[in-house]
Amino acid sequence: MIVLAMTIFACTEKHIRTISPEADDVIDRLQQAAGDNRFFFGQEDFPFYGYSWEYEDGRGDVKEVCGSHPAVLGTDLGHLELGDDKNLDGVPFDVMRQAIIDHYKAGGIVTISWHARNPVTSSDAWDVSDNTVVSSILEGGSHHRLFLGWLERVAVFLESLKLEDGTRIPVIFRPWHEHTGSWFWWGRKLCSNEEYIALWKMTVHFMRERSLDNLIMAFSPNYGGLTRNMYMERYPGDDYIDLLGLDAYGDGQEFMDILRNELNMVAQLGKEHNKPIALTECGMGGLGNSKWFTQILLKAVEGLPVTYALVWRNAPGYLMPMHIFAPYPGHPSAADFIDFFHNPRTLFLNEI
Repeated sequence: MIVLAMTIFACTEKHIRTISPEADDVIDRLQQAAGDNRFFFGQEDFPFYGYSWEYEDGRGDVKEVCGSHPAVLGTDLGHLELGDDKNLDGVPFDVMRQAIIDHYKAGGIVTISWHARNPVTSSDAWDVSDNTVVSSILEGGSHHRLFLGWLERVAVFLESLKLEDGTRIPVIFRPWHEHTGSWFWWGRKLCSNEEYIALWKMTVHFMRERSLDNLIMAFSPNYGGLTRNMYMERYPGDDYIDLLGLDAYGDGQEFMDILRNELNMVAQLGKEHNKPIALTECGMGGLGNSKWFTQILLKAVEGLPVTYALVWRNAPGYLMPMHIFAPYPGHPSAADFIDFFHNPRTLFLNEI
């Protein structure tokens, strides 16, 4: 049972940013890759299931196509806040924890997002029926205590990600993502800039109170119509952000042109703020373009200091046929993906 201190958590400016040597090493590795004109390839949930299998040790759709797992493992904490034993996609948190430990031991990089449920309506993260949710969970709000309990559960899980000697595994933590859209309850039309920034700062301060210095905080607006002002209007400040991201899904020349333009903007901001940048989510649902990896992704990031690109999951085909973001054996894009794997600019787990 989670026991929460009765003191209401105040969002103050008193906490000084600290980061563990292990987290600092991940940032150095990201920047080194970008400096070498290379990037780490990642995928969401790849050890847990694929197009035709679920929870079989050692398997992975990407590995079965090219011979290596992705370098970056993405997972999500949605439903952890409720005290559930499985996340919103059915992944047991105990299984997730062990996969994160194993991936880090193998030299990989870990990133975690959080599709938190709507604390006001008790529905999912995509419930945007109420535009007072963020204000209700800030200090003084009607759901503040409830939300502190949610943060506590997340903190306990993040604390549990450690090696046998107690070393905490560094994690690129990416809450409140795609906030420039309005499909999550923390989105642009659902709260003010000030409320969003206060949510972000409250989250970071809570984790710092728990001395979670292994977190690399990633800020990731969504692609499309994104201006410099829009990217920065909800930026909580350099003391709260370690990595600048962008989430982008699509295909075709127009998509690639817009993506390159926006990545150029993010690259400039990264330079100004001394932050690495990444495609924190990307892909083409269903992979209808059999050359998406070499003709879209590789070209979109060419010449830009993108440190990693994480495609979304491969759900079992009987569940969500469009949730295929990397090839599996026999998929029409498998040959192109092997070319992508052999490209000197891409980094997979077997190389690191």
